[in-house]
Amino acid sequence: MTTFSFDRELRFGDCDPSGIAYFPSYLNILNGVVEEFWAGIGFPWPELITVRKIGTPTVHLTCDFSRPSMFGDRLTFGLRIDRVGGSSLHLEHVVSGANGMRWRARQVVAATSLLDHHAIPWPDDIRAALMAHLSVGEGEGAEATPA
Repeated sequence: MTTFSFDRELRFGDCDPSGIAYFPSYLNILNGVVEEFWAGIGFPWPELITVRKIGTPTVHLTCDFSRPSMFGDRLTFGLRIDRVGGSSLHLEHVVSGANGMRWRARQVVAATSLLDHHAIPWPDDIRAALMAHLSVGEGEGAEATPA
């Protein structure tokens, strides 16, 4: 199993006036984590978007929040690949702090052409990199599937 891990400290701007993490900020941070993941497997977004004209929009996202996080908390964002489809990628995120899990998310992104904004199959080199980090035998559907 390959789990990518990214640490973040909650900043003032990530929180509501009471100092509790604001969920839209969580999603913005999560997007940054996904961007770092792509760079980590060798496909930084500037290359995918501007050179290869491939987008990776989120097509489905579910979140479950377990406990609040506060201004100044250091959080660890864990990301793992659950399934690679023909043009989809299923990710699982677990966000933890000093006293355990704060929230988790399941996300599906799709490969799209930025020329016509339609789904496209993962190019062979990207598919190979994704498959190399697939969490085999864990979770539901932890195998390559056609869609």
